[in-house]
Amino acid sequence: MKFNNNAWLFSAKGNPLNFDIKTIKALESNQIVVENFYAGINPVDWKFIDHNPMNWPVGQVPGVDGVGKVIAAHDAEHQHLIGQMVVYHCSLQSDGSFGTHTVIYADRAMILPEGLNLAVAAALPCPLLTAWQAFSKIPVKKGHRVLLTGMGAVNKLLSQLLARAGFHVDVISKSLTDEQADVLNIKTIYREKPEFHHYHAIFDSNGQASATALVPYLRANGHIICILGRIDTPIDSAFSRTISYHEIALGALHTYGDKIQWHELMVDGRNLLESVIKGDIFVETPTEFRFELLNDALEFSKHQQKKAVVKIR
Repeated sequence: MKFNNNAWLFSAKGNPLNFDIKTIKALESNQIVVENFYAGINPVDWKFIDHNPMNWPVGQVPGVDGVGKVIAAHDAEHQHLIGQMVVYHCSLQSDGSFGTHTVIYADRAMILPEGLNLAVAAALPCPLLTAWQAFSKIPVKKGHRVLLTGMGAVNKLLSQLLARAGFHVDVISKSLTDEQADVLNIKTIYREKPEFHHYHAIFDSNGQASATALVPYLRANGHIICILGRIDTPIDSAFSRTISYHEIALGALHTYGDKIQWHELMVDGRNLLESVIKGDIFVETPTEFRFELLNDALEFSKHQQKKAVVKIR
């Protein structure tokens, strides 16, 4: 069975995407076809389009987040998924969500919870699952202080996960308002360097230089979690403060993760989506673009630094 995928295609780094038809051919084991309703726009999308670090060929379909209806499955064990709505995050190495159809692995999809808005659902997989991976890196110690830097979509979700677990959450941000901090359960906003020097964990989304500069603000046995980039060499001498260094890369799980890890992540992700429906996790309403304006949605995300989604059908 073949499907015509009306999609936005990569042509060259730094260029707008081109709209064309790409045929989806025979499925492989464990694969399903999703007819997309919405695609989410993430910074990783326009960064890879601008710089092409993975040497995408001409005709690659970008986009890692989407929501839609399963319309075909390769394996008999996945036929029950046909007709169900799913939310997914797909690999940067395969054709993605910027088209009418996407092929994904059946065990890397979350069944859409009843009551979750489709546009909101499409905006969530990458930032929500990344936030969950970051949260899961550290032991939960109620009442201990943690620090976040780079208050984009990931850390706005992460701050709430940490607060729900009982952490005292501080942030460094030049733009976050007191009203936003209240919604996200943030205790203290620092505009520059923090005044506190004994954090249990620091979560950095600004890059290696930023994360490196913050390591001295950790207590002994503390944790530095890099959500953007990594610290290549430990800052402290051996057997001194024994800091734990962590790195986060959701996309890497597509290459290096096993079936058990994906099953656990999808179960956790579905539970997080349920928490969004219940109102336990606040999510900003994304800005919606028509499918024919997908390039505009990418520019909006890049320059406005706000969440966007594209309505496909």
